[in-house]
Amino acid sequence: MSDQANPFRIAQQQFDTAAELLNLHPDIRAVLRVPQRELTVNFPVRLDDGSVQMFTGYRVQHNLGRGPVKGGIRYHPSVDLDEVRALAMWMTWKCALVNIPYGGAKGGVIVDPRQLSLAELERLTRRFASDVSILLGPEKDIPAPDVNTNAQIMAWIMDTISMHRGYTVPAVITGKPIQVGGSLGRIEATGRGVSLMVREAVHKQGRALEGLRVVVQGFGNVGSTAALLLHEMGCQVIGVADAAGAYYCASGLDIPAMRTYSDRHTFRLLQGYEAPHMVPITGTELLELECDVLIPAALENQLTGANAARVRAGMVVEGANGPTTPAADAILTARGIPVVPDILANAGGVIVSYFEWVQGLQEFFWDEHDINSKLERILVNAFEEVWQLAASRALPLRTAAYLLAVQRVAEANATRGVYP
Repeated sequence: MSDQANPFRIAQQQFDTAAELLNLHPDIRAVLRVPQRELTVNFPVRLDDGSVQMFTGYRVQHNLGRGPVKGGIRYHPSVDLDEVRALAMWMTWKCALVNIPYGGAKGGVIVDPRQLSLAELERLTRRFASDVSILLGPEKDIPAPDVNTNAQIMAWIMDTISMHRGYTVPAVITGKPIQVGGSLGRIEATGRGVSLMVREAVHKQGRALEGLRVVVQGFGNVGSTAALLLHEMGCQVIGVADAAGAYYCASGLDIPAMRTYSDRHTFRLLQGYEAPHMVPITGTELLELECDVLIPAALENQLTGANAARVRAGMVVEGANGPTTPAADAILTARGIPVVPDILANAGGVIVSYFEWVQGLQEFFWDEHDINSKLERILVNAFEEVWQLAASRALPLRTAAYLLAVQRVAEANATRGVYP
């Protein structure tokens, strides 16, 4: 993998830009530029046919200066250590930007979960949880769902850790089902945050949401929730894509119908979905559709130096982590296309995960209205800080967000000092 496509090199490059502008002390730069802890596990899982297959998984903790670390666990064939390192680093900045008391972490297993039965998926999850359990705990590392993981998988992890401890530990993980200590509003939180950031950015431009043409790459939990909420706000979602294909309708797609269809699909895909006036297109064509807002909500490295010049969106709002490379950032900035960065736009999930963790520690649960209103207040305040700094210093939104986030983490680490 080239440095241009390597997510960890990209994460370090983004950090270096902020560190230069902040004139960070070299000692602090050295600490923040690399993860604090990395664990690689190779573990066996017994399959339904009785055979044993080996899997590889990772848990990376980037920085613990501001508190216990937080970050999702993803199951995907392309997971590798550098990807997990990058995601952990981005989580550190994300938590600092919205000012919640966490550092960043991330985990992953190299697996295509669609190739496993439900029983095999449970055995894989419990074994992975056992092997990384030395790092996990409400006071040190609290995982959450990510790509190809969900509330059920989080429940298995919580139960596994609880069995090891001999008592129930609800705050060891977030994104759990409601009946075992999950939080209302958690499933929709990341997509809700993305929709709020679209709303705020569009309002800053003096435009209305009604009739706004939106394209969403990714129709999983984040993308489909953002698409539905924007549809309800009056936007026209003209294009969506998932792992099975991409779909376009100039007059706007029926997002509620597409959500219902994907919810019923075995793998939550749009494969086989048909509707009047809707045409299938390629994933490449989707990213280059003329629109007001493009929301990449799939995986990293989707907007690159190779395709950024052909993007015809008025604005990019990042639902995924790391979907835009530095080369693409430079091109979009030169073309006057603002990018609301991932560490701000998709922070809704970690904010409500923080709420779930607090509720789990206190065993006192809030109603959904309280959760959504708290989420909105935190995100909108963070957006305002980023927007004002970007405007006052003529910076791209990503650079402004990094300046705020890196400064907070650097101050925490400098205040704590170096042990021993």
